[in-house]
Amino acid sequence: MTHTPHTDLLAAAATAAEQQGAGNLLRVVLIVMVVGCVLTAWFLLRGYSRKDD
Repeated sequence: MTHTPHTDLLAAAATAAEQQGAGNLLRVVLIVMVVGCVLTAWFLLRGYSRKDD
């Protein structure tokens, strides 16, 4: 096993982090999708409530 200096490991990690690009976009898309599903369910289910006045 060869010894790799910490600076080389940090440089490799920084390079790998720059290559990943869709993380924030995917997170935003998932949050918007969940909020949209909740709002759609609320809108559809509120029509089924009966008011027995």
